[in-house]
This record gives sequence, structure tokens and C-alpha cells, in this order.
Amino acid sequence: MSERTCLSIILAAGEGTRMKSALPKVLHKVAGLPMVGHVVKAALEAGSTAVAAVVGHGAEAVADEVRTASPDAAVSVQDKRLGTAHAVLAAREAIAAGYDDILIMFGDTPLVEPAALGRARALLAEGAAVAVMGFRTDRPNGYGRLIEKDGELEAIREERDCTDEERAINFCNGGLMAIDGRLALDLIEAVGNGNAKGEYYLTDIVEIARARGLHVGAAEVAFDNVLGVNTMAELAEAEALWQARRRQDLLLSGVTMIDPATVYLSHDTKIGADTLIEPNVFFGPGVSVAGGAIIHAFSHLTQARLGEGAEIGPFARLRPGADLAEGSKVGNFCEIKAAHVGPGAKVNHLSYIGDATVGAKANIGAGTITCNYDGYNKYRTEIGAGAFIGSNTSLVAPVSVGNSAYVASGSVVTDDVPDDALAFGRARQTTKEGRARDLRARYQAEKDRRRAEKSKA
Repeated sequence: MSERTCLSIILAAGEGTRMKSALPKVLHKVAGLPMVGHVVKAALEAGSTAVAAVVGHGAEAVADEVRTASPDAAVSVQDKRLGTAHAVLAAREAIAAGYDDILIMFGDTPLVEPAALGRARALLAEGAAVAVMGFRTDRPNGYGRLIEKDGELEAIREERDCTDEERAINFCNGGLMAIDGRLALDLIEAVGNGNAKGEYYLTDIVEIARARGLHVGAAEVAFDNVLGVNTMAELAEAEALWQARRRQDLLLSGVTMIDPATVYLSHDTKIGADTLIEPNVFFGPGVSVAGGAIIHAFSHLTQARLGEGAEIGPFARLRPGADLAEGSKVGNFCEIKAAHVGPGAKVNHLSYIGDATVGAKANIGAGTITCNYDGYNKYRTEIGAGAFIGSNTSLVAPVSVGNSAYVASGSVVTDDVPDDALAFGRARQTTKEGRARDLRARYQAEKDRRRAEKSKA
């Protein structure tokens, strides 16, 4: 298809009242990406050379999202909702620019795949004027039927208008279609509104094209490709289908998931082969994992990078800007934010490392925190290669610990520590013999006094 130009028109003007949400329907997310973003992405991957969006409710926000995915996208506003053909004609200027193929898509079909769009475009390349995307189902009730004869699509018949014989057909209209760009405006402008609702239905162009002796075909695709989302329940269904599809792709690429159903992925998650993922792991947007990594159970990652052979968790949290080099380790109940953990470095237990650099093969003891925020500004902590930070240490930024330096456990470090130095930042221990016994007696007496006062009351 690379030699054929293609305009994808994305209809995204619906109000989405059944979503029961103030957010425009097409901006609800699947795998961390708004539904309309999925549709634009699929269109571009299917070879579209231009994108046009027809917006309505929440027009500005929807247009912004479309242009995030396709900066040069044309945007038109559908002021009145008079049917799908009327909506497509809102993009008249873009259609008139001249393209070989026109794809008509919907902003609430986030599971459409580039390959499915390619099948519809292939029919145009073979001479079809119109190619409708349809699916087969054992339960066709409620769907328009695709009426075929001798390999030609004769009509799209709404169920209420079907004969008994036509109702038995299980090939159903998915709504999406491709139109020969040279004929698109002429065919769409010929659609009338002589129906009960007085609306202009795009599906009418099938019979219009047939009446003109033009070839019309149907491209069969899997149902999830044309699944439209109208309620929060359907949004959850789309999410589950997307997750299952992506997990399968990763498993086939050499990623090990002990319990795939408990692993949540985002639209842009990248995971290399030979990575092991334990149950209950959440990948937010912007995560990249190199091969051979180990991600233990109940870890949460967003906008983070793991180098080859890195290991995190269980119960690790990698926040935006976390960058773990090859062979590094972040252990249980640790949080990393805007920090680079160098090759072979270890942050094993109960630590917070934020706005920091940890050098190669450094060791961060349990309970260590980088105190990066003074209530107004963020500051960095620099920890050198081979440094050892003792347990329960607070590093008050801005501060640096040199290469191979040693910080004693329980220290509060406020001054830079040179290379190979030993730093203590804690008060000298004082021991009072017998004082524990005196304290217990005092505390017990106070407890008895309060109990006596309570009983008198």
C-alpha cells in the first residue's frame, strides 16, 4: 500500500452520554492511551498519509489528542449530528485534496488493528469502489447484516429491515469502511435522508455504488477490531481484550510471565526477551525493559528504564525518571524517582532514592533516603562508584558521597564526603545503667493512675 495515498477520517464527535462521564468519550483511556489515540496510531501504521478528525463534544481537547498522535491532522467540527454521512462530509476539504484511499474510522474503536485496515484498503487496490469491514458472530442479533452475492456486497441491511432469510446471516456490519478517494465525495453527497430519523447514513453508499455498476466488497475482520465503546462496562471489556492481545504478543516474543492475567501493560510498554515477570506487576506509560531483567511481584513502574539483567522488587516502585543500568538491583519496598542507578549497584531494602545518581557497584543500605526536597526546591544527591551507604542513613541534598567512600549506619549526612573517606553523622551513644527499670516503673505508675481516675468517673 506504500504507493497509494490514504486519508483516514476519524469520527469523534459523539457526546458519549452513556459513559456517564464529563470526559469526552473518545478521551477515555485503554492501556493508558485515549481511545482516539489508538485509532490514529492504527491509521498511521496502516499507511495513512493524512489524518482528518471530525469533532464535536469536547472539540478542543479531542483535537489536541489527535494532533498529539498526528501533528498535521486536519480537524473539522460537526455542529449538528445528522448521521454518519453528514459527519464525514464535515471533512469535505480534506477529502477534496485528493487521495487514492479514504478510510472511515470511529474514535471509540480502540482495538482496530493496522492489518485489518490493510485488508479493506487491499480491496480498493483490487478495484472496489467501497470496502466495508465486517465480522462474523454466532449471535448476530442487533447488528446490520452484510448481504453478499457472487462475491459482491449488495447491501447493508439493518436487522429491522431484514427478511427471515437475511436474519440468519452471521456476517455483520462493523461500521468501518474504505472508499475510493476519486469517488468518495460524489458517493457520499448522493446519500439522502429519506428514513424514519431523517439522517444521512453512510451505509447507503453501498447500494448507491452498486446502482452505478461499481464494485463493492467486504473485508472480514475479527470482532474486536470493530468493537465500539459506549459505556464504562464496554471500556473495561476493551481494556481486557487489549491486555490479553498484548500479553500474548510478549509471550510469543520470549518474555516469561508466571501469571499473565495479573500483569497490566501500557500502550507503549517495551520488554526484551528473556525478561521474567512475576504476578501482579503494573507497567504505566513510558516503560522500557531490556532483555534478561527480573521483575518480582507487586512492582509498579512508570516512565522508567531497566537495563539488561536489572532486577527489581518485590514491591518496588519506579517513578518517572528511574533509570536502572545493567545488572543493577532495586529490592523490596524501595522507591526510585528521577535517579540513575549505575551498573551493578544495589538498593536492596526499604529505601527512597530520588533526584540522585548512584555510581556503579555502590551499595545502599536498608532505610536510606535521599532528602531531596526542602519544601520549595528539589536538589540532587551524587553517590560515587563503589560507595557504601550504611543502613538508616539520610543524605540531605545537595550532597555528594565520593567513590569508594563509606557512610556509617544511622548517619545524617549534610556535607560532601570525599573519595575513600569514612563519614559519621550521628550523636555519640550514651548508656544509663538501670534507667530502663526506672522508666518502666514510672510508666506503670502513670498507667495505674489513669485507670483509677477512669474507674472513679
